[in-house]
Amino acid sequence: MLFAKKHAADKRAEFAKNLKSGKLLRFPGAMNPLTAMMIEQKGFDGIYISGAVLSADLGLPDIGLTTLSEVAGRGHQIARVTELPSIIDIDTGFGEPMSAARTVQVMEEQGIAGCHLEDQENPKRCGHLDNKSVLPAADVVKKIAAAAKAKRDPNFILIARTDARASEGLEKAIDRAKAYVDAGADMIFPEAMADESEFEAMRKALKVPLLANMTEFGKSKLLNAAQLEKLGYNLVIYPVTTLRLAMGAIDRGLDVIKKEGTQESLLDVMQHRKDLYALLRYEDYNSFDQNIFNFTIKK
Repeated sequence: MLFAKKHAADKRAEFAKNLKSGKLLRFPGAMNPLTAMMIEQKGFDGIYISGAVLSADLGLPDIGLTTLSEVAGRGHQIARVTELPSIIDIDTGFGEPMSAARTVQVMEEQGIAGCHLEDQENPKRCGHLDNKSVLPAADVVKKIAAAAKAKRDPNFILIARTDARASEGLEKAIDRAKAYVDAGADMIFPEAMADESEFEAMRKALKVPLLANMTEFGKSKLLNAAQLEKLGYNLVIYPVTTLRLAMGAIDRGLDVIKKEGTQESLLDVMQHRKDLYALLRYEDYNSFDQNIFNFTIKK
């Protein structure tokens, strides 16, 4: 109950195997452990833990202000409640090559199945904003090599994200992706591809698994799962979708309460108490508690 039954190593092994299946894996973003439990309940393939969402949850912009301990702690909270593998955004690795290496080991310890490391300069910014700056490719290669060497579980998936498309063009982004694979990346995350032709060009250039980011209101056209699978992509993330859905509903709901003085008209769009309790497995905890404290103290 308190933790998933499946061990982290087993989740990682299953994830690594599924990446080779030819099937597109779908990983919605979980803004908290409860959302991760619902993602599993709905039958998705895994959980994505977004740095942008984690920053927003702390009331911060996505510019690299979060710390390793904050990200690792949230990653553990989310990964522990689900049988699905979780992958996490580690931004630029929280420092230079040695820090990136430590970050990978910390994420393994937290039960995470994989992480993505990006090539932006600090302070970084959302991958779908303008005026991003990327580090020299040689510097990023060192960081990826250190992170790859730090892995203790070979099934932990190290994903290299390149943001070079916006500032250097598609061909340079492809060149960087190839260099990152040579440095030890297991998977490539090409950020802010414009359309199908760019996703396709990246697929043709690389043999490793590829991740597609289908974030709303960004630079990439929103492709559906069938399109991405046809293009040969292995995994798609919906990083901020659940947060945007929740915040949109909260925004509208608060307006109703302020105007009407009651939440009664909102009851039909709320998650019912019984559904929340079912998701939390409330009765299982109750049964567990009764089975332990089922004795009588003799006077």
